Amino acid sequence: MLEILYQDLSFIAVNKPSGLLVHRSKIDRHETAFALQQVRDQIGQRVYPFHRLDKPTSGVLLFALNPDAARLMTEMFTSGKPHKRYLAVVRGYTKRDDVIDYPLNEELDKMTDQRASQNKAAQTAVTHYRCVATVELPHAVGRYQSARYSLIEVTPETGRKHQIRRHMKHIFHPIIGDTTHGDGKHNQLFRNRYGCHRLLLHAAELRFTHPINGERVSIEAPLDDTFSQVAKLFQLSKASRG
Repeated sequence: MLEILYQDLSFIAVNKPSGLLVHRSKIDRHETAFALQQVRDQIGQRVYPFHRLDKPTSGVLLFALNPDAARLMTEMFTSGKPHKRYLAVVRGYTKRDDVIDYPLNEELDKMTDQRASQNKAAQTAVTHYRCVATVELPHAVGRYQSARYSLIEVTPETGRKHQIRRHMKHIFHPIIGDTTHGDGKHNQLFRNRYGCHRLLLHAAELRFTHPINGERVSIEAPLDDTFSQVAKLFQLSKASRG
């Protein structure tokens, strides 16, 4: 069963595990498990998707419980009004905080986007981040005898496909566990040394104004065991420095 983080008459939010698709997709035809169906079966009523997370990303996933609520939230998400906060582990020491303002070309899938324009102009994409902690691990990677990493808090201003993953790659701090936009050697280190076989990107919090009653809603999702164990590396490093 999925962990329910929030529920009222209009919406339900769950803590989506890494590796679970939001809904059925032609890209992963072999998959038989989907968050949408699991939530529907769990609460015994139909749910309506308007919010998505990449398959390897974990965290807050919000569904509507009726078409009107879905329409209102779609408008809100399209305008970028909800506040999204992510946690990620990236290669290297990042700046203390920064804004990545780098337009992204639309990523097209050969199977599902065959009719989409191949010459579409790059879309505005803005991502804010701040460094929460850093760690240097005593493991050789490539030509270096140790490996440095940053735990960062990310707040995307726009919502382009794979935006956070692509933006972190753009500034040479790819997210650990990203098999598409990441660094294979560092991914392998985390798999072999720490048993981490997932993308270290987590949708930690979603805040928005409820479109029905006008109340402010804040939904937070705890880390899973794997991400929590990795996060402890940063805490241990901080403690060792006094």
